[in-house]
Amino acid sequence: MRVVALSALAAGAILAGCGSSSPAANPKPASAPASGHHAAAQGSATAALRVVSTRALPAPVQLPALGVAGGNVLAAGGLDAADTSVSAIVHVAPGRPHQVGSLPQAVHDIGAATVGGRLFLFGGGTAAGPINTIQAVEPGGQTRAAGRLPVATSDTEAVTLSGTAYVVGGYTTTVPLRSVLAFRPGSGLSEAAALPHPLRYAAAAAVGNRILIAGGTDGVHARDEILSVDPVAHNVRVIGHLPSRSAHGAGAALGGTFYVLGGRSDATNSQTRAIWAIDPVSGRVRPAGRLPVALSDLSVVAVGTRLIVVGGRDRAGTVHGEVLELAPR
Repeated sequence: MRVVALSALAAGAILAGCGSSSPAANPKPASAPASGHHAAAQGSATAALRVVSTRALPAPVQLPALGVAGGNVLAAGGLDAADTSVSAIVHVAPGRPHQVGSLPQAVHDIGAATVGGRLFLFGGGTAAGPINTIQAVEPGGQTRAAGRLPVATSDTEAVTLSGTAYVVGGYTTTVPLRSVLAFRPGSGLSEAAALPHPLRYAAAAAVGNRILIAGGTDGVHARDEILSVDPVAHNVRVIGHLPSRSAHGAGAALGGTFYVLGGRSDATNSQTRAIWAIDPVSGRVRPAGRLPVALSDLSVVAVGTRLIVVGGRDRAGTVHGEVLELAPR
């Protein structure tokens, strides 16, 4: 899943065409009492999300990188309907989705975050295993090398906070990772925090001055913890729990709320339609709508007051090619 918050001006331009740090010497994981463990908390109403438009990608895809470069929402790589890595860079919005470029190689499970008007892609998986490259993607789909990760990594999430991209967790083909790495173009990477457990395929977003992470898998089982990461203080707290264990979902921030969309448990045919709204301070979880179909391995980006959802995989194993635009009711 891949999240970017846009300025009101840039968001308006995109939606108009949619049609309908310093190194951490000692990262300190910590924990706090969870609120509403294993249950959706009750309380004041949170705006549910609904689908306001649907468009079609050039081809079905799961696990694409998704983010914004300039005023364009771009999807890069992913797996196709045959579970084969793809190299396409697709212009998703504004306007009709269409391919605008290609990655240097076919790759999936890429972390993506926007810094300085460019979309940065971190690692990813290939037929030969994970890669350690960092790629910068321009608004028109052009790519260039922008650095290297410390180790070849796939299955990461990436978010942007105060002009810094943070790469969360991942997998090296032998072990899942606990790291949260900070990246600024031209400045390399540094460790911002250490997660309390290894994590891949989590949902994540930047909300306020924190990174929120929900679910994911430790490499053996799906998790239900909701984590709050302070990359300046280099600490991590458990602030709540999802109603059930979930990985392969997508995360986004909208209106100061952390949304988690879709996902599945350990079973590959256990996808869900659920959309959860999470209070970034208390960790309280509330239902906030449902996807049209139960999906895992989807990607989402926040654009102004809406979310754009791309691709995914359903319970039958079918890979989807829809672009969904979601807005509060």
